[in-house]
Amino acid sequence: MPLNDMPWWRWRSNVRSALHMLSDPVFQRETWLAGRPGYGDVTDAVYRLVEDTWLDNWSAEKYVGTIFRDSQEAALVDVAVLRVLRIMHQVGPDAPVAAYLEHHGWAEAVRAARDAHVRMTTADGEDPDVPPHSLEVLAIMTQASV
Repeated sequence: MPLNDMPWWRWRSNVRSALHMLSDPVFQRETWLAGRPGYGDVTDAVYRLVEDTWLDNWSAEKYVGTIFRDSQEAALVDVAVLRVLRIMHQVGPDAPVAAYLEHHGWAEAVRAARDAHVRMTTADGEDPDVPPHSLEVLAIMTQASV
């Protein structure tokens, strides 16, 4: 199914983008840790994950049928959000990227983000293993008309 078949596909795009970046350790080292421009940082990804959805306040289940395709997808997103937010609260939103990547729970958060990312991406008929898009490409994709 195409991504834009969902009523709130722009929000889905932002959640998917964040999960994609949070789920890819190679990307994190080669882009975030290296300070490569155009992709934001960990805090930016977390913000995209919870910005419009308020997933830091309630379950993704609330958005089944609008952002998420089914309860399983929503449950995987909930797990990823909780794990990433726990680390953010421990290291602080302004911590350097290395503080996140070196955190004892980061590998678990990456796995949870990967599970959610793969589920959402394959449900949209896309390859979960392509590198993440830049924030500029994401902006272009979410401005396109349906």
